[in-house]
This record gives sequence, structure tokens and C-alpha cells, in this order.
Amino acid sequence: MGKAEFSLRERDRKRLIKDRLVRLAVSTGGVGVLAALVLIFVYLAMMVLPLFADAHLTPDVAEKNINSSQAVALGIDDYGEHAYVISQRGQVAFWQLNSESSAPEKRVALGSDFQLFARSVASSGWFGFATEQGDVTLFRPQMNSTLQGQQRVFSPRIEKYPETLSFDSNASLTQFSFALNQGWTIAGAFSDNSVQITWKDDIGSKRSYQFNQTFQHLDQLLLTPDGKTLYLRSGSELVIAKKTADSFTVREIVDLSLGQEKHAVTDIKLLSGAYSLLVSHKDGLVSQWFGVLNDGVRSFTHIREFKLASELQFLLPETYRKGFYSFYINGTVQSHYTTSEKLVMFNRAYDKAPSLAAMSNNEKYLIALAGDKLTLAKIDNPFPEVSLSSLWQKVWYESYPEPEYVWQTTSGNDQFEAKFSLVPIAFGTLKAAAFAMLFAVPIAVFGAIYTAYFMTASMRRVVKPSIELMEALPTVIIGFLAGLWFAPIVERHLASVIALMLFLPISTIVVGAIWHKLPKAWVGRFPNGWHAVILMPVIALLAVGILSQSGNIEQWFFAGDVRVFLAEQGIDFDQRNALVVGFAMGFAVIPTIFTIAEDAIFSVPKHLSDGSLALGATPWQTLIHVVLLTASPGIFSAIMMGLGRAVGETMIVLMATGNTPIMDWNILEGMRTLSATIAVEMPESEVGSSHYRILFLAALILLVFTFAVNSVAEWVRQRLREKYRAL
Repeated sequence: MGKAEFSLRERDRKRLIKDRLVRLAVSTGGVGVLAALVLIFVYLAMMVLPLFADAHLTPDVAEKNINSSQAVALGIDDYGEHAYVISQRGQVAFWQLNSESSAPEKRVALGSDFQLFARSVASSGWFGFATEQGDVTLFRPQMNSTLQGQQRVFSPRIEKYPETLSFDSNASLTQFSFALNQGWTIAGAFSDNSVQITWKDDIGSKRSYQFNQTFQHLDQLLLTPDGKTLYLRSGSELVIAKKTADSFTVREIVDLSLGQEKHAVTDIKLLSGAYSLLVSHKDGLVSQWFGVLNDGVRSFTHIREFKLASELQFLLPETYRKGFYSFYINGTVQSHYTTSEKLVMFNRAYDKAPSLAAMSNNEKYLIALAGDKLTLAKIDNPFPEVSLSSLWQKVWYESYPEPEYVWQTTSGNDQFEAKFSLVPIAFGTLKAAAFAMLFAVPIAVFGAIYTAYFMTASMRRVVKPSIELMEALPTVIIGFLAGLWFAPIVERHLASVIALMLFLPISTIVVGAIWHKLPKAWVGRFPNGWHAVILMPVIALLAVGILSQSGNIEQWFFAGDVRVFLAEQGIDFDQRNALVVGFAMGFAVIPTIFTIAEDAIFSVPKHLSDGSLALGATPWQTLIHVVLLTASPGIFSAIMMGLGRAVGETMIVLMATGNTPIMDWNILEGMRTLSATIAVEMPESEVGSSHYRILFLAALILLVFTFAVNSVAEWVRQRLREKYRAL
């Protein structure tokens, strides 16, 4: 017998090589995807972590020995190169810090008969001297620099207010305060315990007002920069007077110690913006107070407090931000931010406490005077307003009646404080996803069940590809149609839309019941698996009929106007709302859920359902107890994939909602999502700012949430597969 020469060895070797190459390519692709995800996570984390880092203070950047007798104020320029010192004798000396010269660059004498000194808030830069006779001189040191060739030349000057202001009183002036804002206002306390306010009104006339009551032992007098609020402190008692047309009226009297002797007040200062007061207590406590409007009545309210050491020397509010620096006897410097309640910095910067301190306008340099030495420190404090509490807890912002979750990053007001609570936009993300899934999951899953289990093969070949093609529709088109076409329809026919949501499911059940009651002879003539064709005309006719009766429905049930009826019930309505988003985003999510769920149901082995039917189970029993249990891992994965798609959706929620960061489950109001916030605000945010990095934090939250959803989905899918593998 001849020996066969046929062999598969060569072909098997080629197949083995191909298999290994394909396996290597697939493995490389998978590892590459995981590496890309890890790199994205690392990059986002690197952008976010600096938000929670502490501030840094670099002491002894420059030192200067000066003759500082009776210094009352000082300042530093934005370059940390020049400083000025104001003395009680009415002189302003400008010093170059990096020079070895022992003489100032320039010295300006404002007068020689001044006895009193006052200053406005740091952001304005104005100071004032006054005589006991009540003559007030206002001035502002300006440390300008000009470019001459390639060099920056320092050219300081003193800007004096063109008028010499004065009080109309025969008593001696003991202390005063002032405000410059489209005019001027001065307030003074006199030796006879009287308090007088003088100002220039809108037509340029000088007006004066003197309180009827006297103020014994008046410790402090503070006037806000707008000249409309006057604070008078006697011990721990604070009198708040508000400006009216031609007088000042005492609005309220507040006990700043809250009735506790240990909290006796030692000093008050205006926080940046002059809306809040920082109150220093003798036990080291520092509290923040501002006016709160409740039921139409504004009352001065204790907001928060900071427990500092009892060796506190003085506070220095920041120039523009809502923070302050505290200086202690042993030379320690702390920095707190009021809104975030964050201890930003703790540093032993000096050998002993300085007598005076000031910040540059850009808040990058801190200059202090101790004895006859000026000491310059550099500050790196970029993100004091960000903390876990400000991002995820309620915060009591200035002018708000109570603590709230607020996302508001821009405003037309120069004194605006950005509000970075992530809770409203995270809530909006979950709200949009919840309503979208509420609309999409029943339709997609029940549609997948019917298509895979009941529909004929010829009809399935048309329906399944058609629904899968829906996934190719760009979401920007869906958002465009939802915002500009569908939302106005919902607004005009709101009552009909609500009626459709109620009657469409009922009509489907009614049609099914009627079909079930028809004679078998009639039902048998209709091909099995084509029942959906019967339901479609009914749904279309019902929708047209209800929409045509929108006016009558409003007249019968809502007194002619459904929006007015909702407003009377305390329910707000926005044209672009969660209802529109639910329909639009649900429409986009349905193909994803339907495709995966239908494949899972259709892939259930035929012998399982045939065996169940052969044992006497009905088709519905077979579907519920055999098919759906076997396909449950795939159905759950489909729902989780749809949820991930809904959470990360951007264009639909961007175009179909009002993008208002509110926290309300009302389906007729809008929301703002994390993804939409990133899309809208990232192009306008300053690179490297708190706003910029918080948007990266929002992206990181979306990435982590999506990863968590997918991980849970895979874990549950594996558990379900193991549980029902025996089927």
C-alpha cells in the first residue's frame, strides 16, 4: 500500500503564526487602551491636585533698615521692589528695597499739624490725615513704573484729593473715617462724644448730619467705601447706621461678643468688598459677620468663626479676595480664607510680630515693619477659595439668606466672589441621566424583548438595523432639534404632552386586551409576529387626537392656562427643561441599550426555550423564567452602557436645557451638567486659575464615575453569568 504524502503541518504552522500575531495585536491594543486611560487619569489628577495644596510664604526676600518713627501705614508695589512708609508726622517716604542706600528715593511732606490718621480699604489705596480742628486731607501714594528703553524706571507720586474736607463742629476731633465714591463722605467722633457725618450730595452740595444721641467710649469708627454704612463700636457693642436721603439712621445694635465675656471684642476690620466685618476677640477668636435679608428685614448676622491663638496681634485682610492674614507675638503668620474656611498657610516668618504689614495689589508680596526694619516676603497662594467643604458642602456666601450650594463663576461686579460648588452641576448630571434612562430603558428593553423573541425574522431584519442606524445620528443634531423644534412644541402643547405620557401606555394595554378578546378566526388570519403593525396606527391616531385637543384639555383641567396653574401650585416652568432632555437624550440612548439587550436575548440558545415549551410552559413563562434570566447579564450591561452614555452626554444637554445650575427634581425645570459646564466654560476660563482647574476636576469626576459604572456592570454581569450558567 502506498504511503500518503498529505500533511497539515505547514498549514498548521502558518495558522499558529497568524494566531499569535493576532493575539499579540489584540493584547497590545487592550494594553494601549488601558495605558491611555491611566495617562488620562494621571494628567487630570496632576491638574487637580494643586487645588488642595497649601500656600507658601518665602520670608526675607528683601530687607531694608529705615527710620520708621511713628509709622502708621506702608505699602508695596506689584514687583516687590519698592515700598512706601507713611509716618504720623504727615510724610510719605518711598524706598527701594534692593538698594543699599540708607535714604529714601523720594520723600513727600503732606503737612505738619496732623494728629489723626485713617485709611480706606486696601483695594482703594486712599489714606487720610486730619487735624483736631476737623480739617481732613486725603491722599493716595502711587508707585508707577515706566519703560525707558529696556529698563523700568520707578516714578512714585502722591495723588491728593483736590478738596480739603472739614467738619462743622466746635469740639475737637478724636477719630474719623472716610469714603470716596463719586463724591466724598467723612465721619468723625468728637471730644463731646458726638458723631457727625459730612458728605457731598449728587448736586455737589455739602451736607451734614449729627446723631442725636452721644456715643460714650467709642473705640472704632468705620465707614464703608460707598459711604452708605457706618459702623460704631463701643467695646463689644456695634451700632450700624445706614444712609438715607439726608441723614443716617441707626438700623440695629448688635452684641458682637454673643453675650460671652470671654469673646469681648478688641478690633473690627472690613473684609475685601466691605460687605463683611472681621471681628477680633480677646480670646483669639475671629468671627465673620454680614447683613442677611430674611422676610424683608436685614439683620447683622454671625456667619462663621475661626479659632486662632490668644497671642494674636492684628489681622490683615487680603486686597481683593475674601481671606485674611493673622500675625502673632512670636512671629507666626497664618492665612485663612473665609468662604472655604480653609487654613491656607501656617508659617513662622518673623522673629517677632511686626507692628505693621501690607500686601501688594496682586497679592504676591507681603511687607512687614518690625522696629526699623522692612521685611519683604513672597507669597504663593493661588487657590485659597477651594476646599472640600466649598466644593461639596453648603456655603454661606455674602448677600445670601442662608448657606446654599452655588455654582457661579462670572459676574459683572468687580467685587464678585466666584462660587465653585460642584453639587448643583453633579446633581444636574444625575437628573438629566435619570430622566433620560426613565424614558429610554423601558422602551429599549421591552423593544429588544419583542424584537428578539416575538417578532418574525423578516420584520426583525428591517427593525433592528433601523434602530441601530439611529445611533449614527450626531448628538448635536438631536440637541439642535430638541432645543429649537421640540421644546417649543412641548411649551405650546404642555397639557397634551402630559396627557400623552398618561394615555399612551394605557392605550397600548387596551389595544392588547381588545386583540386578545377578538375571535380566533379573525386573529389567525394575521401573520404571527406582525402585531406591532396594528399598534402603530393606534398610537399615531391617539397622539394626533390628543395634540389637537390641547386647548380644550387646558380649559377643562387647568382653567385655560396650564403654566399659570403650575405657577399657582409653586411649580416653575422653563421652555428647555428636563422633560425635553429626557426625550432627546433618551432617543440618543435607546439604540445603545436596544442593540446590546436584543443581542443578549436573541443569543439565548434555542434548545432552552424549546425545552421549556416542550415541558408545558407558556411562551410568557419561558420568556420570564428562562430567556430573560439567561440574558440578564447582557441586559444589565446594556443598561449600564446606556447610563454611562447619558452621564457623559454633552451636546444634547448643552442645547436642550437652560444650563441653570439649580437643584430641583422638577421635570419642567432645567439643569446644568458637568459635561455641559466643561464645554461652555473651558474656553473662557483663565489657564491655571481655580476655575480652570475645577473644570478639570469635573472631567476627572466624569471619568471616575464612568469607570465605576463600567466596573460595577462587569462585576454584576460576571455574577449573573455564573449564577445562570447552569441554564
